[in-house]
Amino acid sequence: MPDASTQAAPPATPATEEKLAYRLFTGPDDRSFCERVAAALAEGYVLHGSPAATFNGTTVIVAQAVVLPAAIASADAAVASAVDDLESDGFGADEAFEGHA
Repeated sequence: MPDASTQAAPPATPATEEKLAYRLFTGPDDRSFCERVAAALAEGYVLHGSPAATFNGTTVIVAQAVVLPAAIASADAAVASAVDDLESDGFGADEAFEGHA
């Protein structure tokens, strides 16, 4: 059986790899889960929504979403642009869209 010094280390994440805009952490409600979320916050992510929790009969399982602030700004800008496009197509903010609920 090989000792720990001869086992291959997991591959390092390239420094040029782009961060995901959205991440969802799930797992047992323990210190490890909290450390994973805290590490993401230290990397610049912010909490997105409230945590969720459920019980599987043995353990409390939790989930927490995090996002990069730039992703939120980008999404907000895309929505604003789409609204501007609709308004420039003759649909004003006060006009009804017939046939749409």
